[in-house]
Amino acid sequence: MRYQGVISGRFLARPNRFIAQVETARGVETVHVKNTGRCRELLVPGATVYLAAGSGPARKTAWDLIAVDKGGRLINMDAQAPNWVFAEWAMTGGAFPGAAALRQEVRYGDSRLDFCLETARGPHYVEVKGVTLEEDGAARFPDAPTERGVKHIGELRRAVEEGWAATLFFVVQMEGVRSVAPNDRTHPAFGAALRQAVAAGVRVEAWDCAVTPDSLSIRRPVPVLL
Repeated sequence: MRYQGVISGRFLARPNRFIAQVETARGVETVHVKNTGRCRELLVPGATVYLAAGSGPARKTAWDLIAVDKGGRLINMDAQAPNWVFAEWAMTGGAFPGAAALRQEVRYGDSRLDFCLETARGPHYVEVKGVTLEEDGAARFPDAPTERGVKHIGELRRAVEEGWAATLFFVVQMEGVRSVAPNDRTHPAFGAALRQAVAAGVRVEAWDCAVTPDSLSIRRPVPVLL
């Protein structure tokens, strides 16, 4: 996926989870943060960030904060981007050969799962999670407690128990991490639910991404450590 009209800036502050103050060549801008997570290790004063031009008549800000340079590692932090890049990639072969169609926002049980791939063996349900937390070259998810994430894992497990295929797919929004693991320190219930789901037959995949200031694309698989 590609962004339009990207410029760089220097992060100053985040008054709330929706907006940030960024110093650019045009002056200090109030920008929309496209990730409501904590991102405390990313959005630190002085960090180089990248802004994409926003669009739409209802917008209150002209720019979206989409990426940040963390110690020389460029990290895309757009929370909507993982679903976009997965959809682009899955139907071009990806790790799901034989998929004939891709449906989005599919109701299953009490949830809406991100995708359903139509295959010759029946539906294959996929929930996508974007990963932006990196510590010493290892990626972890989540960066904050996510009861919604635990619920989605439960629905994937239910799908497998009812005879369908199901995958939890981590899109690591950076390049070159050595592994992905559940962040048990932050949300132990997520890690427990994931391990139980894998034991029940839910597939877990993690792929990193090629990241530039104005693009994101799925690159290669990364080991998942449970």
